[in-house]
Amino acid sequence: MQAEIAPGDLDDPGARVPIRSYAALYNLAVEALQDEGFALFPTAVRVGSFEFLCRSVVSSQSLAEALDRTCRFLRLVVPDLPVVVSAGPGTSELRFAEARPLQRERDDPRRVFAFEWILRWLHGLACWLVNRDLMLDSVAFPYAEPPHAADYRLIYTARSSFRSRDLVATFNSNLLELPVRRDDEALVAFLDGAPGKIVTLYRRDREMVRRVRDVIAKSFPAVASLGAVAQRLNLSARTVERRLLEEGSSLRAIKDALRRDMALSRLRASDQSVAQIAAGLGYADTSTFFRAVTAWTGTSPTAYRKRAGSI
Repeated sequence: MQAEIAPGDLDDPGARVPIRSYAALYNLAVEALQDEGFALFPTAVRVGSFEFLCRSVVSSQSLAEALDRTCRFLRLVVPDLPVVVSAGPGTSELRFAEARPLQRERDDPRRVFAFEWILRWLHGLACWLVNRDLMLDSVAFPYAEPPHAADYRLIYTARSSFRSRDLVATFNSNLLELPVRRDDEALVAFLDGAPGKIVTLYRRDREMVRRVRDVIAKSFPAVASLGAVAQRLNLSARTVERRLLEEGSSLRAIKDALRRDMALSRLRASDQSVAQIAAGLGYADTSTFFRAVTAWTGTSPTAYRKRAGSI
């Protein structure tokens, strides 16, 4: 097969294939069906729709504007599964609600895949536009827990629930203010291999991102340079940088995400003071840490800690 997937793997529910093979299969299916929505919807998603969407949102000033444009576009091409963004003071949500049932049975594999596909499509594009991982706080899926639900931790979030009325993904409202950091030149490179390429980006199980994150975590609070990370991995700095770029990340993005995760984890689970946590993570002063936590969570460190039930 052109996707280099062994035929036996297609019949084995427990089999896993390389992500590049899945992306190739994705594009082959689109070409064969002439439908970027895999014939999952009553109206075909015509080939070229993803490219048209990307070109229409890349000029957005912020993620909020890009998502608004995306939702309006999807209502045109996928009218049976409209998407709405609702911004709240601390938490916002993406809601996918059927205008009419996609299938007779709610747990029909085609219906399950339709929801999985559209969330992955939109989330991956949003991450690419702002050039960083966008953490989903939780996702409620409108069907029973599928056999492959364990994979959701790697693709969507560790906090998944099932049997909801609609698909609802929640995230920090501050993310809506992030600027779009892509231009037409970056879009040309992004579209090479699209739309299947979207499944290769911004996954929580990316190999190089995980390896670099492990190295940086062990060096905290010291600042690890690209050269130092590359040396620990026995690779050239250029190779590490290139592979991170291929996986949709960067050294700076990994450092920022790791510092955020460590900060929130310590606020939730440790009895250290806010000043001690700030110093332990390399912040110059407590006020800088205070502003960072407020940007991440919409609340102060103390308010976040109380809300998380740590004290």
